[in-house]
Amino acid sequence: MTGPDVLASLRPRLPSPLQEVEDVRFARHGVRLLLKRDDLIHPELIGNKWRKLAPNLDAAAGRPIVTFGGAYSNHLRATAAAGRLLGLRTTGVVRGQELADRPLNPSLARCAADGMRLHFVDRSTYRAKAEPRTLAAILRAAHAEDAHVVPEGGSNVEAVRGCVSLGGELSGLADVVAVACGTGGTLAGLAAGLAPDQRALGIPVLKGGFLTAEIQTLQERAFGRRRGVWSLDDRFHFGGYARTTPELDAFAADFEQRHGLPVERLYVAKLLYGLVILAEEGRLAPGSTLAAVITGRP
Repeated sequence: MTGPDVLASLRPRLPSPLQEVEDVRFARHGVRLLLKRDDLIHPELIGNKWRKLAPNLDAAAGRPIVTFGGAYSNHLRATAAAGRLLGLRTTGVVRGQELADRPLNPSLARCAADGMRLHFVDRSTYRAKAEPRTLAAILRAAHAEDAHVVPEGGSNVEAVRGCVSLGGELSGLADVVAVACGTGGTLAGLAAGLAPDQRALGIPVLKGGFLTAEIQTLQERAFGRRRGVWSLDDRFHFGGYARTTPELDAFAADFEQRHGLPVERLYVAKLLYGLVILAEEGRLAPGSTLAAVITGRP
């Protein structure tokens, strides 16, 4: 059975380290740059995955876990690793029935090696997974009716509340705290945990402009109302989730060389690229301190 003592036995590194870096692209605009190294929390449950999964594992109280993701989902891999480490049964509902007859890619193969049972569904069913009847049918087909369900990306009320501690660890230490956003749960909790004079900035990695409403809904479910000062800048998704460009790859490689920090491409690179542009545009006040949350590793 899970619980605070069992989760603590995994020895997460909390609070995660805060690292100051000297970068001329920020310094010349009078901005101090800090990196919140959530990528160092745990070697397998990395970054915001720990913060979002830990409260869900506790809520599961030893029951199996069912969650959702695409073929390259970081969330599926983290959930599978958590299941192996804690001795929990896990099932991953994977978008794309056509993948069932193909060799597993390295990401899904890692999930399977960690003991996760993979259940593939067609894309129309996957889109409707939040509807009660569709979800019930998926759980029946996966033989997981008794499982604790964690949504795609791990963003639910438990996850949002789990990410409040991220804001608490940064309270009073930066004027602006920025994070890359997929499903919005990390930003929803982060903003709620910051001090009133701080603001949170989200850089969405998906296109579509839907995330503001999603984050507000998450906060209303978790806290009863919108919490904290937060906003999004939708310009840096580079075409959408799992999309990158030679320009972004070159930027990430340059940042790695400057600071000796491995830069994950799908989230972290887009975050850091966006912050450089915002500094150049004068959107970050001279004399201010900016903290960028490093949520994952390559």
